[in-house]
Amino acid sequence: MSVAQVMESKLREALAVEEIQIENESHMHSGPATESHFKLLLVSEAFAGKRLVQRHQTIYKILADEMQNPIHALAMHLYTREEWAAKKGVVMPSPTCRGGSK
Repeated sequence: MSVAQVMESKLREALAVEEIQIENESHMHSGPATESHFKLLLVSEAFAGKRLVQRHQTIYKILADEMQNPIHALAMHLYTREEWAAKKGVVMPSPTCRGGSK
């Protein structure tokens, strides 16, 4: 199972997921790892009433093992249904990596 598949499985098991997108962005970064940098879009009512840092902490707890290795970086876009509707389904692209050999 790929890292993205493991992430999705764990997140779906732990949260009432309304929408999820996991994008492997490892190709945008230097180094040999092919499954180390990800962008996560997750829509769940589990985020209602939680500040951004609390939402991130929720995800870090669920993906604790993966955050130790192999995930090096995880860009998180975490919304309630209403917040996602207000964004009209648009998530900003990740910036180009400026580190390492790129």
